[in-house]
Amino acid sequence: MDKYETHAYDVVVVGAGGAGLRAAIESSARGAKTALVCKSLLGKAHTVMAEGGIAAALANNEPRDNWQVHFRDTMKGGKFLNQWRMAELHAKEAPERVRELESWGAVFDRTKDGAILQRNFGGHTYPRLAHVGDRTGLEMIRTLQDRGVHQGIDVYMECTVRRVFVADGRAAGCFAYWRESGRFIVFRAKAVVLATGGIGRCWEISSNSWEYTGDGHALAYWAGADLIDMEFVQFHPTGMVWPPSVRGTLITEGVRGEGGVLKNSQGQRFMFDCVPELYAGEFAETEEESNRWVQDVIAGRRPEARRPPELLTRDVVARAIRREVREGRGSPHGGVLLDIASYRTPEAIKKKLPGMYHQFKELADVDITAEPMEVGPTCHYMMGGVRVDAETQESTLPGLYAAGEVAGGMHGANRLGGNSLSDLLVFGKRAGEFAAHEARGRPSLPAINEDEVAAAARQALAPFERTDGENPYALHEDLRRMMHKYVGIVRNEEDLKIALDELGNLRERARHVKVGGTIQYNPGWHLALDLANMLDTSEAVTRAALVRQESRGAHTRDDFPDSDATWGKQNVIVRKKGEPMSVATEPLSEMPAELKQLLKGG
Repeated sequence: MDKYETHAYDVVVVGAGGAGLRAAIESSARGAKTALVCKSLLGKAHTVMAEGGIAAALANNEPRDNWQVHFRDTMKGGKFLNQWRMAELHAKEAPERVRELESWGAVFDRTKDGAILQRNFGGHTYPRLAHVGDRTGLEMIRTLQDRGVHQGIDVYMECTVRRVFVADGRAAGCFAYWRESGRFIVFRAKAVVLATGGIGRCWEISSNSWEYTGDGHALAYWAGADLIDMEFVQFHPTGMVWPPSVRGTLITEGVRGEGGVLKNSQGQRFMFDCVPELYAGEFAETEEESNRWVQDVIAGRRPEARRPPELLTRDVVARAIRREVREGRGSPHGGVLLDIASYRTPEAIKKKLPGMYHQFKELADVDITAEPMEVGPTCHYMMGGVRVDAETQESTLPGLYAAGEVAGGMHGANRLGGNSLSDLLVFGKRAGEFAAHEARGRPSLPAINEDEVAAAARQALAPFERTDGENPYALHEDLRRMMHKYVGIVRNEEDLKIALDELGNLRERARHVKVGGTIQYNPGWHLALDLANMLDTSEAVTRAALVRQESRGAHTRDDFPDSDATWGKQNVIVRKKGEPMSVATEPLSEMPAELKQLLKGG
């Protein structure tokens, strides 16, 4: 191992988004020597693209809000497949985490009385999202980054982790490389926290940035940890559809939270026809009632009318938009129209949604204060991920922790908007806390097998040694198109089996992928390495989707269009047990009676 740059830490955190930064801050604060390793530059994490707000029952805008209502909304949005203890902890601890962020310098929008302002969002009973215009994620990263840097955490930027080492049945560190020079690094550690985000770049149309290639999901799987709920991939209903160069770029749910409405090409507000039985009685049934709600919100009054159907959960809205387009009522470029110009003044739009105003003006030459936006579904968020203990965030592999989007269980079958940022804070803090506790309990650094290090290095360099072979860029695009076609918003057995066959072909092609040049400044090599995690993650999604023979939340099967009570009590678990990957079902843990009672309240 003296051939490689080597570092020793108590805790290594992989990923520097909201979850990774919060975990590193907590780990360091508890006395653990902590490293923060990020694939991109510090401050460029995908969290900055989260726009709408942080969901927390602060009750600043609505005194009736509390953690019990937030818990019920989260469970209901997740179609009751959530790990109930995670949802409970999240609802209880989110307000404290938001106030803590404020105390560290986060600048939130304010009510007239100076409290943190909260806005409406899909699936939330009350206005619950603390926000900074439509740039909340950026403010969160700025605040956490300042806090972490001042704590003296060691940061390794533009450094990609390729393996988690295991010694004596516990996580023992990581194998990584510098993206600039290509040089290999070994991190020895007593505990490892994965906070690598999602997997959205496995699909053709995605709101996700280039980093989201399923790194953490694959790292955990390869190391022997369980994955859970991998069939649940959220397609956000509102991404840009035009021009093609920006297709999939996110349009915040905050547009609808501020009064924007969805219309088809015939000018109809089609969401009135799409309210599921689960939400009967909660949403406006007429345009007049919906408009009363909007006017009350604009005036700062408590709305007595029911919420507009545009604020249904994301899975419902995405499927409704897909239906309108497929039945010929779509916009000119294959989406639908999102109109806020008819409901808010230009001044209010620029104040409440400055990012959206500039995004459309600069990227699409559209003035959203005067004309509607064209929108359509875009792959956005992964509910599934590493199976973790609710209290500690430890995976089924001792010493390996996960937080944020890479961890599964919290959101069940569908995530509510705004719950991602509070998830990062609540469980990032817990992961860092318990990883530091784990490190304190291990008197010495674990030994790493040198043969495993050498094998990881050989595997990483293999694409350079082939005289001919596949182009990694072409292979990447073929994978993304295939996943979008066969494992998209709506699935069926035939398509999923085709996807598995295609994944087998793509995997065989990936064995012959070739890159030229040297290990320095070589993005083709980086992509060739990413293909390994993308293929395994895509297969996990496909196999889990094939097993779950029902429609629930973000997982829709047109050959099994209804939800099934039996499946509603089971999680699908993916684990590494030879080839092919193992897929099993396990029952949900029993919820306490007092929490069951809360679910009956709405």
